[in-house]
Amino acid sequence: MLKKRIIALVLVKDGIVVQSFQFERFRPIGKPHITVEFLNQWGIDEIVILDLSASAHGKLIDPAVVRQVSKFCHVPLSVGGGIRRIEDIDQLIHSGADKVSLNSILLKEFDLLEMAAKKYGDQCLVASVDSVKVEESYFVFDHLKMKPTDLPVTDFVKQASDHGAGEILIGSVNRDGSYRGFDLSLVNQVCKAVPVPVICSGGAGSSKDFIEVFDKTNVSAAAAGNFFHFTEHSVITTKALLKKHTRIRLETFATYEDSLFDDYGRLKKKDDSVLESMLYERIQKEVI
Repeated sequence: MLKKRIIALVLVKDGIVVQSFQFERFRPIGKPHITVEFLNQWGIDEIVILDLSASAHGKLIDPAVVRQVSKFCHVPLSVGGGIRRIEDIDQLIHSGADKVSLNSILLKEFDLLEMAAKKYGDQCLVASVDSVKVEESYFVFDHLKMKPTDLPVTDFVKQASDHGAGEILIGSVNRDGSYRGFDLSLVNQVCKAVPVPVICSGGAGSSKDFIEVFDKTNVSAAAAGNFFHFTEHSVITTKALLKKHTRIRLETFATYEDSLFDDYGRLKKKDDSVLESMLYERIQKEVI
């Protein structure tokens, strides 16, 4: 049985890492390479960097940024933003990306996906699909036009898989930045529709949300962006809690193995007796 993966979703807008709230409001965080460096130190399994402004400006995610970030990234790195040609994929792979993520171009055609799969293999290709719930149905969301398309999500991800996508990254626009947990209905529908691994994103608000999505769906990985910002060791504490419920990789020096967590996945204070025993023994300076 394969271990579940925890993935950091790093959203970049105009060169700055941002928190996103339903793709409408953004909060600046900092530089991409600094964010990636800390995520690596905290034991993340994979990192996905998506440039939200690249397609809107008719540009490719900056290969120089990819090269810089890859120096700090010791886990699989996926990048996306403004990819329109096979030469764009060539450039990003040669700049240090392990995978590329295609989004807007797939709304026009799947030819690029097929060409890239033949050249690099489907393991290098992620179809990033934004979904919005309209009444009780899910449709693909066009983030350039900021409105839903008439494309049902399940039909769209099937086509992406058939044309060479090795993974599906499904994001919920409704849950983006909401901290209300993953949309389990959406995730289940996508997992049942395709034979390839599915990564879910949108809505993570606590470690319990990761436990729930792994327990109630067949998703291969869960991704979060906002949740991992501002909280040191948030990746490690999430994994420490998850390890008690599912198979997951936890190889950092800090494991919080004997720690207790509250309902939000935050560390509880240890008993005073335990804290007392953890203090260093005072040794007087030796005088000769």
